[in-house]
Parts: sequence; C-alpha cells; structure tokens
Amino acid sequence: MPAQPERVAAVHASAEFAELRRAHRSFAFPLTIAFVTWYLLYVLLSNYAGAFMDTTVVGNINIALVFGLAQFLTTFLIAWWYAKHAETKIDPKAEALKARMEAGE
Repeated sequence: MPAQPERVAAVHASAEFAELRRAHRSFAFPLTIAFVTWYLLYVLLSNYAGAFMDTTVVGNINIALVFGLAQFLTTFLIAWWYAKHAETKIDPKAEALKARMEAGE
C-alpha cells in the first residue's frame, strides 16, 4: 500500500524523524567540512607552496604525492566510517520509522 501524503507529512514532522535527521547531520556536516578543508589545503599548498610540496620524503616521493595519496585514503576512511555510523545510528531509526509507516501508525 503506498504511503498517504498525510502519513508522510506526519512522520516527517515527528520527533523520531527529527532524531534521524540529527543523527545523519551530526556526522555528515562536520566530516564534509573537514574533508573539504583538507582538500582545499592540498590545492592551496600545491598552488602557493610549491617549494614545500616539492620537498623529498623518500627517493622520488615528495610531500605533494604523499598528500595526494592521503586524499584517497581519507576518502575511503570516511566512507567506511560513515557505513559504520549508518549501521549503528541511522539504519535502526530508519527501519523503525519504516515499520511504523507500513503498520499505518
């Protein structure tokens, strides 16, 4: 049975849905800001601190390469961390709301 607009609006206005949004936003917004800041730092250093980024770490590996690879690493770590967060904090709340809607409450 498809959800009725009134029921959807009621769930959207509920405290449980607000808590679900809060659980998502409290994780997603700070990490998004942190990652964008980290990315912009990399771009700014690449553009304006060439001598620093060209500093050799080992052999032909310089700081720019290390920072660039760290961008990939942090992307995967954030994705893994979000999956764990969603599994423990978001999914149970979403499933409870879904069950409540399907039961017609």
